[in-house]
Amino acid sequence: MIQYPRAPGVVLTLLGILLVSSGSVVHAQAVAGGLTYLEPGQPPVMIHPTVQDSLRLRESGAASTANDLYYHGGIGGIGVETAPKVYLVFWGSQWNSNDPSGEGSILQNFYNGVGGSSWLNSVAQYCQGVATGTYYCHGAGHPAGNPSHLLAGVWHDNASPSPSSPGQSQFASEAVRAAHHFGNTTGASNASVQYVIATAHGVVPPGFRTQYCAYHSSTSSTVGYVAYTNLPYITDAGVSCGANFNGLGPKAGMTIVGGHEMGETITDQFPNGGWLDSSHGENGDKCAWIPSGHQGAATKITLSTGTFPVQSLWSNAFNSGAGGCVLKYP
Repeated sequence: MIQYPRAPGVVLTLLGILLVSSGSVVHAQAVAGGLTYLEPGQPPVMIHPTVQDSLRLRESGAASTANDLYYHGGIGGIGVETAPKVYLVFWGSQWNSNDPSGEGSILQNFYNGVGGSSWLNSVAQYCQGVATGTYYCHGAGHPAGNPSHLLAGVWHDNASPSPSSPGQSQFASEAVRAAHHFGNTTGASNASVQYVIATAHGVVPPGFRTQYCAYHSSTSSTVGYVAYTNLPYITDAGVSCGANFNGLGPKAGMTIVGGHEMGETITDQFPNGGWLDSSHGENGDKCAWIPSGHQGAATKITLSTGTFPVQSLWSNAFNSGAGGCVLKYP
């Protein structure tokens, strides 16, 4: 049986609205991050907030994690990744002999080991094929997956440089090129896939470090809807994107941010048709940059491929259905 414990709030509460123009942003501020318009003519992105933005909103009292996620109806019938696959793309010749923080190997090891973990398993409580407004699946529909092998392929697209400051449409185009590279040339083959487009040290997408740490979005193409993440070189942002957060080390932000975007894409593959709250915050946004001493504070987890810092993810089921940020599920 599907429960509807409260009426879904579909009207965004905007604490501040900026007109959409080149370089401007519009987003709901009941959570830091979330639904944002970055580039005219492009779909919305779901941004990972900076540490400062997240902590500032919490301290102001405006941030709220009280409301649960609910299903937003899907895009073309797709709301979650039922059999998720991650394709990791190192975009640009700037990667050649230019990885001072070792982000490439750390990301590969993290994505290789995180599938099937209890940390990621909270995504499995969310599903598609249910009514818009559903809060609890209870076996209905088709659940998001947490398979033991998530990383399906790695592409070093390094024959030529990426743009030095690539915009959203350029990331979208690279994701479509990646789909062709990996042979995912139909809508069906991209229906449970995400492409993580990692840019190299020194490449600075517009808004990185100041407006966001990363974001995920999707684009329509001849190979169907394609879900992708813009994952910049996280250590370039220093403390703004997780360096030494909660004492977890100077490289902590890499997998905190990478895991955040991965978990959000699994539960909201084509934004914003999946699972979000009434302020359009996703399972990662609601738990971003929680400091030590609080429920769900970012910490390290141990996988078969190593030990990695991660943030918690939102679980509707936590605390007898009251919801909360969890580091493992159930």
